[in-house]
Formats: sequence, C-alpha cells, structure tokens
Amino acid sequence: MLICMPCSLQACMKIKFLGWFIPPLIWLAHMLLRHTVRWKFVGNVYQPGQQQRFMLSMWHSRTLMMPLGFKEWNGRMLISEHRDGAYIADAVALLGIIAVRGSSTRGGARAALQMLHTAQRENRDLGVTPDGPKGPAEVLKPGLVRLAMKAAYPVLPVSYASKRHLRVRSWDRFYIPLPFTDGVFVYGDYVHPQEGESLNDFSQRVQQAMDETNQRAENYFNTPT
Repeated sequence: MLICMPCSLQACMKIKFLGWFIPPLIWLAHMLLRHTVRWKFVGNVYQPGQQQRFMLSMWHSRTLMMPLGFKEWNGRMLISEHRDGAYIADAVALLGIIAVRGSSTRGGARAALQMLHTAQRENRDLGVTPDGPKGPAEVLKPGLVRLAMKAAYPVLPVSYASKRHLRVRSWDRFYIPLPFTDGVFVYGDYVHPQEGESLNDFSQRVQQAMDETNQRAENYFNTPT
C-alpha cells in the first residue's frame, strides 16, 4: 500500500487528480477529432477480422488518433510504465485497446515476454511506438524488431496527418490535428523479417518504411491526388 507522508500529501493528491482527469481528456480530444476531421484512409488499410497478424508500428507523436485507424482491433499495445504511460494506457482502455506495460527503460524484458506470449498463445496483433518513451524522436529502437523477429510478425508502419494541426513543444513534437479540416491515415506495406536476416538489416528496412510512410502522410495534402 502506498502511504503518503504529510509533507508529500499535496503531491500525491495531484498525481491522483491527474490520473483521474487526463485519460478522459485524451478520450474527449480523440472523439472530437474523430468526428470533426474529414478522414481518408489510403494504402494497406486495416480491415477488422483480417487473418494477417502483424506488428503495428507508429511514431510516438502519432498516437492520439491511431485507434481510429484500427477500429475493432483486438491486439495488445506496448505502453511504457512511466507516469505519462499510465495516462495513455487508461485513455486507450476507454477506446477499447488493452495495454501491456513496459518500455526500453523500465519493465522491458517482462513486457516483451508478455507480448510474445500474446502473439504465440492468443494469436493477437501487437502494437509498439518504437521511438518511445523518451526518444530520440522517429529513431527506431531495437525492441520492436527483436519482438517482430521472435514472433515472426511483419511490421505494419502507419502514420497520419492533417491540413491543419498543432505540434506540441515536447521531445516528440506531439502531433494534434485541428477540428474541421482534412486528415489522412497512411498505411505502409508490410515489412517481413527474412530468414537469416540480421537485426541491424531488418532494423534499417523498418526504419526506412516508417520514414517513407510518415513522409507520405506529411506530403499528402501538398501533392495532387
């Protein structure tokens, strides 16, 4: 049981308040943007119930709207054990997505085993933000590719963008679409691990696919369609 000393009571109350307040706020922002942005879906669009199992990969800055692109998804999302991760895990739970807690800096080995068990025993998709929880932004960490290779899952890179948006002054420059504009989800091609391929070679291919998919989303409204 957590015992709060008198000198830290105010800090404990603040943490509890944020834990109650932030997840519904994230949910509200997501629902507002889900219904007020005119979304298009291009590329290898996810279909509920599809047979192909995969590792969903998105940059940390593009997490807010991702549940929209994966309606009725029954996979498991790896989310960090840091305090910010707790807010995100509670928020995605409100959107029907179950999280496995862990990251490259805390609880990673345990979480990776749990994710691998989920893939092998329950035949579920997996999801990862490979530059989280603290960056560098849009630089692939090896955890995703190790897990994909062990599970024998192809990686599906996904990103989104909108004509009008905000970028937060955070390490990942978190991306927030604005209401009443046009938005797009871009699904890349599956990146399959190849037999005998090194971790480094697979990582380079996934990094390239992530970069290309993100760039396609960024450029979508600047290119004739």
